[in-house]
Amino acid sequence: MLILENLCKSYGSKPVLQHLSLTLEPGEIYGLLGPNGAGKTTTINIICGLLRADSGRVLIQGQPASAQTKSWIGVVPQSNLLYGSLTCQQNLRFFGQLYGLSGQYCQQRVAVCLEAVDLLDQRHTPVEQLSGGMQRRLSLAAAMLHRPKLVILDEPTTGLDIEARHEVWRLIRQFKAMGVTVLLTSHLFDEVERLCQRIAIITQGQLRAEGTLDQLRSRIPAYEIVTVETDSPDLAIARAEQWGYPHRYYGGDLAFWVPDQLDLKDLIDRFDGVPLDSIARHPVKLEHIYLEVTRQHQNHLPGVIPALAT
Repeated sequence: MLILENLCKSYGSKPVLQHLSLTLEPGEIYGLLGPNGAGKTTTINIICGLLRADSGRVLIQGQPASAQTKSWIGVVPQSNLLYGSLTCQQNLRFFGQLYGLSGQYCQQRVAVCLEAVDLLDQRHTPVEQLSGGMQRRLSLAAAMLHRPKLVILDEPTTGLDIEARHEVWRLIRQFKAMGVTVLLTSHLFDEVERLCQRIAIITQGQLRAEGTLDQLRSRIPAYEIVTVETDSPDLAIARAEQWGYPHRYYGGDLAFWVPDQLDLKDLIDRFDGVPLDSIARHPVKLEHIYLEVTRQHQNHLPGVIPALAT
């Protein structure tokens, strides 16, 4: 559905994208992750035709990006681009006209999209009177007015409470059920884990890792991650090294990569003699993978993570 081939983009002497290549399959939800400044926004702007790449190309349904392919894309930017003084219906009519919709067909699409996001009863309500979650749902409706083949969602649930977030997730899954391809950027790892079939991690404008969540888990050779609280971290690390357990610090928590499936008693026995205040077990999650990938490349030394390892 969407192919990025060797995209390069620099601002002056600063490279932002460096031979970035991605392929999104029809009907999949694809997560694009990376720290601030990694090149995500630049990538989105190039796909949408708002920026021109220095080299490389964008193919949408096999065709080079053009004025025609723009009409195949729907975008929900990080900040709502809604007009607060206009009603939900008026906003969608305005965006429909920008997409080239008119007359009875535009009115039908507005009604269909409002109903799809459960806002038909609010059609005469000014946007400024809606909750943040409702405004986000209206933005999703605006992106779907013209029946796009590709929808780009940039941080779609940032700032929403958990109920509103779940509602937006439901709507995103509806896109997939309709056969729409979704490119999702997010800093919420549980969101990406729940929604995305494949995930890409980029830093410094380069693709560092890509695959399903299970494929990405192979980046961390552990069955589980064990965190401990202790007044003797050096002793705990030394004991873990005897068992071959690498250690990391996650948010100040001392953690070990444990490759074996152990019962709790055996796990505690392996730290016999270490004064432990607590011990907790965690599955390998996307946030662990992300930290490993991004910090490796931020430090320019694959396999060495000074910020995490002591």
